[in-house]
Amino acid sequence: MTTTQIISEVDFEAEGKQSGYLRVPHSVDRSAYGWLPVPITVICNGAGPTLVISAGVHGDEYEGQVSVSQLANDLSAQDVVGRLILLPMLNFPAAQAGRRVSPIDDGNMNRLYPGDPRGTPSEMIAHFHEDVILPLADYAVDLHSGGSSLLYPATVLRGPGHTPEEWAGLKTLTEAFDLPYTWIFKDGGGKGSTARTAMGAANRKGVINVMAELGGGNTLTPEILAQTQRGLRRILSALGMLPGYSPDAPQGTRALHVQGSVYAYDAGVFEPCKGIGDTVKNGETIALIHHPETPGRLPDRVISPFVGIVLAMRAMAQVARGDALYQIADDADCQLA
Repeated sequence: MTTTQIISEVDFEAEGKQSGYLRVPHSVDRSAYGWLPVPITVICNGAGPTLVISAGVHGDEYEGQVSVSQLANDLSAQDVVGRLILLPMLNFPAAQAGRRVSPIDDGNMNRLYPGDPRGTPSEMIAHFHEDVILPLADYAVDLHSGGSSLLYPATVLRGPGHTPEEWAGLKTLTEAFDLPYTWIFKDGGGKGSTARTAMGAANRKGVINVMAELGGGNTLTPEILAQTQRGLRRILSALGMLPGYSPDAPQGTRALHVQGSVYAYDAGVFEPCKGIGDTVKNGETIALIHHPETPGRLPDRVISPFVGIVLAMRAMAQVARGDALYQIADDADCQLA
C-alpha cells in the first residue's frame, strides 16, 4: 500500500477534543506548495467504540454538512465516551463550490473509492478515508441527499447483514436513527464489496455502517435537518457514546426495497403526477414531459413499470433523455427485528 500524502493536523489517538484539517497537497500557479483543507474534528474520551460520521462526499448535499458541523460545535470531550470522528465536508472542493463533483478534478468521490494515494485530490481523499480513517472505526454513518437534481424523504440505507453481529449492529443503527424510511439493499455489501462508494469502503474494512439520503433539490429543509440532528444523537446514545442524552420515543421506520428508477426518454419540461410517498401502479401515468418549443406537440406520458411508492423524485423541471425522474420502492419482505 502506498503511503498517503495527506497530512492530518489531528492526532486520532489523543484524548480530548481536537479540530483542524486534513491537508491535501495541491500545487497550482498561485500556490506551489499549497494544500486543500478538509475539516475534521476528533473527540476522544476513554474506552468505547469509534464512530465516524461523514458528510459532503457530494458537495451539493447540505443536511449532513450542517448536522455534522453542529455536533462538532456542541459536543465536548466530557460529553462523549469512546471516539467520535467528524468529517462535515469530506470532498471539500466540491462542498465549497456547492457541486456534486469537485471543480478541481471533476471527481465524483462516491464513485472513486478505494481512491489513489497519488491520484487527483478527490482520489487522495477517498484513499485516506478508506485506508486511514475507516480502519479506526467500529461504526460509520455517511450522510447524503438527492443533491441538486433529486428529492428524498429522510431515509436510512443499509445492507442486508452478512453475519449475526453485523445484522445486530445494523439494526441498532437503523432503529436509533429512526428516520421515516429505511432502504434495505437485497444483496451486496460485506468485506468482499467492490462498490466504489464510502459505504463500500466501510464494508471492505469490516465497519458496521449505514448511509442516509436527506432531502435534496440544492436546499436545506428544516424538518429533515431536525430529523438528522435528532437521529445522530440517538445513534450516539444507542452505542453508549452519549451518556448524558435521553432519547425520545421512537417514531418508527418503513422498511423498503427499491424496485428501480424511471427515466426520461425525451427532452422537455417535467410535470410530476406523483409525489414522494404516493402509491404507484404498473402501467400508470406518473409524469408528463412537455414540449413548449414545438407548437401543437402533445406531452409525452411517462409510464411506471413498477408497483410501489415514490421514494425519490426529480427536483428540476428541465429534463434530457436519460435523466432519472423517479425512484420507486416497495415494502421490504423482511423485518428490521
